Amino acid sequence: MDHRFSKSVIILPHDGFQTLAAEAASEGHAFLERMQNEWDTGENRFAIPGEHVVGISLEDTLVAIGGLNKDPYAIEATTGRLRHFYVSATHRRAGIGRALVDTLLSQAGSYFHRVRLRTDSVEAAAFYEAYGFRAIREPDATHSLRLI
Repeated sequence: MDHRFSKSVIILPHDGFQTLAAEAASEGHAFLERMQNEWDTGENRFAIPGEHVVGISLEDTLVAIGGLNKDPYAIEATTGRLRHFYVSATHRRAGIGRALVDTLLSQAGSYFHRVRLRTDSVEAAAFYEAYGFRAIREPDATHSLRLI
């Protein structure tokens, strides 16, 4: 990853988030708007132990974001979920997505035994599978990664 990029745990509102959310929406992805709404209502602020939101910035411009939650759809309390993962189109295929997943999962094993996610994008599925996630057929998830 480019040394000009910085990673940090963030809270909302955050400078640049609305621009990133608008870009995602223009591509047909409403999940960043949903993330903001859930944050505003208190429904999901990534506040349970093991949960966090990470942003990656280039020269003070937010170019990627993603979160790790306890999976609200899983029966097992030790299942996490990657959520609201987005990399700006102009910064894809530069190692930012991998760095974001690495950062989100860096301490996940202390809280979760596996991490699931849902994607409906062929490109995103290929990205997660190259990372090591396995395609699954479970309600509310398309991919899973065992941590332990």
